Amino acid sequence: MAPVAATSPVRDPNFPLSAQELSDIMRNRGEEAKQLIDQKYGGVLELCKKLRTSPNEGLPGTEDDAERRRNVYGANVIPPKAPKAFLKLVWEALQDVTLIILEVAAVISLILSFIHFPDNEESDKPKVEEANVEWIEAVAIIVSVVVVVFVTAFNDYTKERQFRGLQSKIDTEHKIAAVRHGETIQVPVSDLLVGDICQVKYGDLLPADGIVIQSSDLKVDESSLTGESDHIKKSAEKDPTLLSGTNVMEGSAKMLVIAVGLNSQTGIIFKLLGAAKEKKKDKKKDGAAVADDTNNIPLTEMNNNHGHHSVPPLPGISPGRVAAEVDAAVPHNDEEEEGESGAERSVLQAKLTKLAIQIGKAGAFF
Repeated sequence: MAPVAATSPVRDPNFPLSAQELSDIMRNRGEEAKQLIDQKYGGVLELCKKLRTSPNEGLPGTEDDAERRRNVYGANVIPPKAPKAFLKLVWEALQDVTLIILEVAAVISLILSFIHFPDNEESDKPKVEEANVEWIEAVAIIVSVVVVVFVTAFNDYTKERQFRGLQSKIDTEHKIAAVRHGETIQVPVSDLLVGDICQVKYGDLLPADGIVIQSSDLKVDESSLTGESDHIKKSAEKDPTLLSGTNVMEGSAKMLVIAVGLNSQTGIIFKLLGAAKEKKKDKKKDGAAVADDTNNIPLTEMNNNHGHHSVPPLPGISPGRVAAEVDAAVPHNDEEEEGESGAERSVLQAKLTKLAIQIGKAGAFF
């Protein structure tokens, strides 16, 4: 497997087109993509020339050329998510409700076992001191919980390692036909480069984004990316774009690879998913802070601001809690929020908060 370039893509005078420009081509579909390739780049054959490749001979196949292409356009590898540490798996195993109940009960039992309550009953019989063995039950519960937690964490850790090993084996064994130095050879998908000429046929899973050079009754299943259930007919004249992660259902074609790894459509989705998870965590933290601040706003002050008489709140109803629940219930569009300024988002949140407080006050009349 080819090593992944550690540095960010660099510009090379021998490759006038950047990775971002090639990735932008794949955002177009159908006739729009065809027109863009013809008008901006002079057609797919001129695109091959700008990428220093030949539709018939393919890439030269030298290590120097391959290294330069990886530096400019990246490798066809999507870095896997970092594995969870063993201690984190232990912590996750401890979150089980049953185990938490057992832990609390064991700790309480252990504390009570060392507390001796005075015996008020008077008796002439001599007292026989007995060994304190009440703590054994509590310790046994704690030991059982520890064993269960570590066994669960170890099993999860082992399964994750096995899954990663299997995934690595699949990536290594998955190959595709590519033209190198005039010969068609089987190339591991991780070694594919921008500028490669690939021959795809029925049953192939496309490992990179590309442009159709020529095709024969080619139909592709794009449901994994676009959700379109019908098979899409592809050709160099009408719809030349081929997306990574889609399956060839009929026919065959010759494809020019123009985007690999994180610059392909599959890689972009992976990056967006990772960014969305981080953004969701930040939103949860910000939402908790907003809810705490709203809890400190008196209802009378909000009433005076709107010109209404003050109404006593219902018992047990917190305006901040209502506002937080309404804010959580309203769907947010991440793509639209990226284009908005922070002030606009604050205005929207303020309106939702005021609306939620008014709903809470309206309940006081019923």
